[in-house]
Amino acid sequence: MLNEKDIQQLKEKGITKEGFLRQIDHFKKGFPPLDIDRPATVGDGILRVQDRKVKWLADHFSKEAGGYRITKFIPASGAATRMFRDVFVWRDLIAAGVDIESLLSSKPEARMFFDRIRDFAFWDDLALALDKDDLVAEHLQEQRNYLPLLDYLLFDYGLDYASLPKALIAFHMCDRSYRTPLEEHMVEGADYACDDQGKVRLHFTLSPEHIQPFRERLKKTQPWFEKKFEFSFEITHSVQKPSTDTIAVGKDNLPFREKDGSLVFRPGGHGALIDNLNEHEDDLIFIKNIDNVVPDRLKPDTLLYKKVLGGLMLELQKEAFAWLHRIDKGRLSELEYTQAVDFAVNSLNIHRSFLPEDPEEGQKVLHDKLNRPLRVCGMVKNEGEPGGGPFWVKDPSDGSLSLQIVEMSQINRKDPQQEAAVKKATHFNPVDLVCSVKDYKGLDFDLKEYIDPETGFISYKSKDGRDLKALERPGLWNGAMARWNTVFVEVPLGTFNPVKTINDLLRDGHRGE
Repeated sequence: MLNEKDIQQLKEKGITKEGFLRQIDHFKKGFPPLDIDRPATVGDGILRVQDRKVKWLADHFSKEAGGYRITKFIPASGAATRMFRDVFVWRDLIAAGVDIESLLSSKPEARMFFDRIRDFAFWDDLALALDKDDLVAEHLQEQRNYLPLLDYLLFDYGLDYASLPKALIAFHMCDRSYRTPLEEHMVEGADYACDDQGKVRLHFTLSPEHIQPFRERLKKTQPWFEKKFEFSFEITHSVQKPSTDTIAVGKDNLPFREKDGSLVFRPGGHGALIDNLNEHEDDLIFIKNIDNVVPDRLKPDTLLYKKVLGGLMLELQKEAFAWLHRIDKGRLSELEYTQAVDFAVNSLNIHRSFLPEDPEEGQKVLHDKLNRPLRVCGMVKNEGEPGGGPFWVKDPSDGSLSLQIVEMSQINRKDPQQEAAVKKATHFNPVDLVCSVKDYKGLDFDLKEYIDPETGFISYKSKDGRDLKALERPGLWNGAMARWNTVFVEVPLGTFNPVKTINDLLRDGHRGE
């Protein structure tokens, strides 16, 4: 199956022959669906913080956070292709001579876009780009001459939005200018991710082709924000490691090859970012998607509940560390062991079946279960958004349960019991996490030890007119964190404002001044 040239390619990628064979085996066998026991709901896996404690937790975090090294970790790889997919469709129809009124009548989303194009934060820049070529944006819009508007929006002689990452797209108007998600994350970070030395740390994962425009935008905006907040920003970036790329195969599960016979590799999906996360020497890491940002007028809830999640993390971490230190000092009494087990089960959602009743036998197991990375994850009520959610998942080896964030593609929807569990789900995963990645002695966990390698995704693509299968590694907040201790917390729906399509920027949640 492999020749000398293939072996050299694998070596250059940092992929072992054994790793290659494991990937091929995944293609042959597939990934088994997760066994969903039931959805996590409020009071059964999801904590609803009482109003009186919300302020206390937020204040507690604000008081204590400065003594911790905190980083905001923002997955921001990839161009905004999906965001502009509809725009490309409209552009091609117009270029092909489709009647404008017919287009607007048949596609309400197109009518909304063109009728309200001046409401987008990028309008002023688009008008400026057009005016350089003696074209007037307002006149084009009024005359329904939309093709130049779209071309200057999408392509490199204009704003080139089709090739930019979401991080650099104008999202919101503020102070008579616009902010990109890059700047909105800076504003957020200045509120809850600043240490006692006045430093705010943000880390973005980027595609290699986006590094230069990212740096150029940062060079323009970072000094202004540092002056505004009187903080210093330490903004770093990384790319997905080549060693996390995965092999592509054909329908026969044999390696897919280029015309010259070389192997084809593909990025391993966002689950590969666990390697990037693993390199951070931080006490706490907040994770949030690049597009889930809001203008200043809507930030209060977001900032408050970031601190609530952080305050709860500090409380849970403190008690877990105290029990770990106590176990190190000697055997727990029967009462102490019972108290420690109650904390593990009721506060950290560790399944009771893992923990022996006998203190002498159980405290070593308890020590192992407590001494793991911990994540506190916000969950919003499910309003029909596509994507993953919180579930109790059964381990096939011993029947024990654990809290997991599960994608719908990981569930056998043809199984009536599994489908019934999905329909009972009440909450959705907005990707709103705070992570503790150091142990009770202050040492970094090796996060790769807590991945469930039996989870992942197989997707179907094409290249050069030929079908191929691609392998995605366990998702960053799915299988890549499967063996972490996990706490789910209900957060307000207003903290979740993703931008999946261009018209999402016209929603009230993204209207600025």
